[in-house]
Amino acid sequence: MSRNAAVKRKTRETDIHLSLGLDGSGQASIMTGIGFFDHMLMLFARHSGIDLEVKASGDTEVDFHHTVEDVGIALGQAVKDALGDKAGIERYGWAIVPMDETLAQVALDLSGRAYLVFKAEFPSDKTGDFDVALVEEFMQAFVNNAAVNLHVNVPYGRNAHHIAEAIFKAFARALRIAVKVTGTDVPSTKGTL
Repeated sequence: MSRNAAVKRKTRETDIHLSLGLDGSGQASIMTGIGFFDHMLMLFARHSGIDLEVKASGDTEVDFHHTVEDVGIALGQAVKDALGDKAGIERYGWAIVPMDETLAQVALDLSGRAYLVFKAEFPSDKTGDFDVALVEEFMQAFVNNAAVNLHVNVPYGRNAHHIAEAIFKAFARALRIAVKVTGTDVPSTKGTL
């Protein structure tokens, strides 16, 4: 069974082509025009074990919001599509990732219900030219479109780059566990997710 998906999303603000393979080795080709975001998506692929290709262009002369959000939408749609009926998946995943002085905790449930809890305080508004508020925007877009219950908690951290990176790594590690096939049945007493 191939757990691959591709999404094309074109609006007046962005043009995105995203493809992924859930059972990959973490290979990535990322081009969004936003250096820090490319870095986050590269490490997401590596730590999730998901093969990921993203080609995105957007109105970055305005700001990075539309591009980041729309990539989150496309990633969520692709993960949902690739999971199919979710038969045999682990369903739940969690990770605690340290990054120097920062600790990020992520737990998720591929429940079919979209809900985000995001508890992270950044010490500055930007890392480089990247607005760190977009980390939450990306996660919300992913959650809404993948229909995932996602909890992100950063109890401490002093460096905005480290906080964002720890969140993406913990998110990746948690998703890696949740999408893993360990059985044959849909992991729900309802028989569907």
